[in-house]
Amino acid sequence: MGRQSASTLPTHEQNGLRILVDVGFKHNGVLEPPSCVYASHLCTVMLRFVLNSTSDGLSLKLKSLMNQSLLAINMSLPHGVYEDVVSAIGHTPLIRLNKVTADLSGSEVWAKLERCSPGGSIKDRIGLAMILEAEEKGWLKPGGTIVEGTSGNTGIGLAMVAAQRGYKCVFTMPDKMAKEKIDLLRAMGARVEICPTAVEKEDPRSYYMVAERLSKEIEGAWYPDQYSNQSNPKAHILSTGPELWQQTQGDITHFVATMGTGGTITGCGKYLKSQAEEHGKDAPRVVGVDAEGSILKQWFEEGTMGVPHGYKVEGFGEDFIPPATDFSVIDEIRMVDDEICFRMARRLAKQEGLFCGGSCGGALQIALDIAAEHDKVGEKAKIVVVLPDAGNPYLGKVYNDDWLRDNGFDVDGWEW
Repeated sequence: MGRQSASTLPTHEQNGLRILVDVGFKHNGVLEPPSCVYASHLCTVMLRFVLNSTSDGLSLKLKSLMNQSLLAINMSLPHGVYEDVVSAIGHTPLIRLNKVTADLSGSEVWAKLERCSPGGSIKDRIGLAMILEAEEKGWLKPGGTIVEGTSGNTGIGLAMVAAQRGYKCVFTMPDKMAKEKIDLLRAMGARVEICPTAVEKEDPRSYYMVAERLSKEIEGAWYPDQYSNQSNPKAHILSTGPELWQQTQGDITHFVATMGTGGTITGCGKYLKSQAEEHGKDAPRVVGVDAEGSILKQWFEEGTMGVPHGYKVEGFGEDFIPPATDFSVIDEIRMVDDEICFRMARRLAKQEGLFCGGSCGGALQIALDIAAEHDKVGEKAKIVVVLPDAGNPYLGKVYNDDWLRDNGFDVDGWEW
């Protein structure tokens, strides 16, 4: 399609553009990407027009709006066919769990399988979202360097997008993280700096502070700061939330997700609750899962920070309050320990054939607990739980009997 202004479009495409704008929603008075672009081929045509049009026909704001919609849709190609790896981010399946739920009488548990994203985790979504915003606002220049503190998955998502778009990457990581994650990041061309886990966030040796320092020292560097970056939850308002609403057709009583940066639970929770209100449905109960040793649950319930202590499971829990988390969206936070996470992840692999990370085991346990509670009182719940990543990075830990025994876990006594 050649470059043209809106006024020169065929009538049916002008109408389509109006539909696209009309179905957009406003947040604090600002037009944001429409939630229905998933289902409409006509909207897809309009997206392509907007991105190729001259500014005399469309405002730059609308062009920016459509650029954000690339987070939620791949345009013009057959289903499952993509122009590049970035376009394949998201679009993950929702799978009913059958074996681990065998004892349930009426409730259902469905798993959003984020390991199917090309980088292997839900953090692919925020990696793309943060980079798109940084490009749009001029924070990240061609050939620039991305510097970020990560437990691994966000780094992998950023590195994947960076490789496709020509950026360099420097990541800082706590020393408790799986060696497989570190090796993978280095294989993708990233520089990785390992920092001590057992220090306060404000300690200059922490992976948070080292990332911030390096971002100031490296010329042309950009520091996404996933913990406060609002493109983090927004990625889930634009992609994960709409996918879940479409996949469940709005039939969902509970949404369960682990909490680290808080982007997933904030973005998905906001979207699902807004759609329920719009369609006259009961809002799903949004349940966060925190790691034993983290402070998030106590902050949510009591408003006090608490004293964090170490834990082995990776990818969720925090020792500070991430600004990306909107606690007002959350209805309840439950806590799980390391053993629950690792045992249930192993159970998920053996009984359902789903090879996922340790945090997935913790989220699964909470989903099963909620389902059992509703069964007990004769209520039927439909619970959606996010399984954030794949098991591959944890072969040396969660799926290694010797490592588990060395760290005090009675793996030989695990039964289900």
